[in-house]
Amino acid sequence: MTYNEVTGGRAPIRMWTDPAEVESNVMQQLRNVSNMPWVHGVAVMPDVHHGKGATVGSVIAMRDAVSPAAVGVDIGCGMTAVKTSYRAGSLPDDLGYLRSKLEQAVPVGFGHHKRPVDPAKLHGFKTADWADFWQGFDHLAPGVRGLRERAEVQMGTLGGGNHFLEVCADDEGTVWVVLHSGSRNIGKELAEHHIGEARRLPHNQDLPDRDLAVFVGGTPQMDAYRRDLFWAQDYARRNRAVMMALACDVLRRHLPGITFEQPISCHHNYVAEERYDGVDVLVTRKGAIRAGSGEFGIIPGSMATGTYIVKGLGNAAAFNSASHGAGRRMSRNKAKRTFTLEDFKAQTAGVECRKDTGVIDEIPAAYKDIESVMAAQSDLVEVVAHLRQLICIKG
Repeated sequence: MTYNEVTGGRAPIRMWTDPAEVESNVMQQLRNVSNMPWVHGVAVMPDVHHGKGATVGSVIAMRDAVSPAAVGVDIGCGMTAVKTSYRAGSLPDDLGYLRSKLEQAVPVGFGHHKRPVDPAKLHGFKTADWADFWQGFDHLAPGVRGLRERAEVQMGTLGGGNHFLEVCADDEGTVWVVLHSGSRNIGKELAEHHIGEARRLPHNQDLPDRDLAVFVGGTPQMDAYRRDLFWAQDYARRNRAVMMALACDVLRRHLPGITFEQPISCHHNYVAEERYDGVDVLVTRKGAIRAGSGEFGIIPGSMATGTYIVKGLGNAAAFNSASHGAGRRMSRNKAKRTFTLEDFKAQTAGVECRKDTGVIDEIPAAYKDIESVMAAQSDLVEVVAHLRQLICIKG
C-alpha cells in the first residue's frame, strides 16, 4: 500500500495503516511526537500500538536530538535467523526431546547461566573484540556498574515476555533457527536511568508527555546516553549471537550432518545515524526494523502464525524501515482475561511448546494478523521466505 499522511504538526506523520483504525491514544502519542521541535519526520508501521512515551511501531527522525523513550526500554531488542541444511522431514518424531535440550542450553525467563559463557568454546565463534567489549562496561553510567556480574551471566539468555527461540521450516521444507531477544536487564537499567535523566532537563519541562524527554547534541547528557546506548545495542547483538551459537551446537549434537548458513540479524529497538532529504538525523526505530534496499530482515507473527524473512525495498518515505512483527492487538492482562488454556492449546496445535497458563498472554489471538501487516507494507519489503513454527520456546 502507499502511506496515509497526517498533517497538522511540525513534521508529517506517514502511516502504513489506516489512521481511522488506530486507537485514539496512539494517535495522540504520534501527534505529540510530530509537534516536537527537533522532529524531522515520523513513519508509522502497520503493527503500531501504544507504548511508553512513543508508540511501538514508530520510526522517528530527529535533528541532533534523541528521545530514549522512542528507543524503548529493551535497547537493541531484535531478531536473528539462520537457515540450515536440514529438512523438516528428517527431524525426529519427538520434538519435545529436542525442545528440552534447547531449553537446557539457553536459559529462559528469569534464568541465567551459572557462570559466564566462554565464547571461545562456541563453534566458529569470533572472539577477537570480546575483552574490549566488556572493558566498555566500566565506562557506563555509575548507577549500573554493580550489575556487571549479572550482565555476564545473562549474556546468552532469552528472557521472558514475547522473546522466543524457535525451530521452523520454510515452505520448501528447510529447517531454520529463529530467535528474538534484547539487552536483558542491563539494557533496561540503562534505558530507565537515561529516561529519568532526560525528564529533569529544563528544555523538556513543557512537553505534552514527559516520557518523550530528549537529549540534544553537544551536551554531556547526550554524550553519556549515546555511549551507553551503543554499548547496550552491542550487548543485545552479542546476546543473540551467543544464544544462536548455543542452539546450533545443540542441533549439531542431535541432528547429524546439519550445517548452517550465515545468520540474518536485525535490531528493532535502536538508534542509527542516517541522512534523509539532505539532512543528518538520528533515527529511532521502536518496534521497527531497517529495510534499506537489499537488506535482509525478519518479521515474526505470533508463536503459531509464522515468520517472514524479507528483503528491504529502501523506501525513503518510511526512513528505510518496516514493521518488526504483527504487533499486539490486546494487552497481556486482557489476553489472560479473554482466553482459556484450551483456547491456547487449540491455537498452538501442531507446535511443540509450553501449554500452560503461564503463556496465555502470548496466545496468537492477542496479536494482529501477520498477513494483513505484510500486505500493508508491500512497498517496504519483499518476502524472501515464509517460515512456520515447529518448536517454540518462550520464557
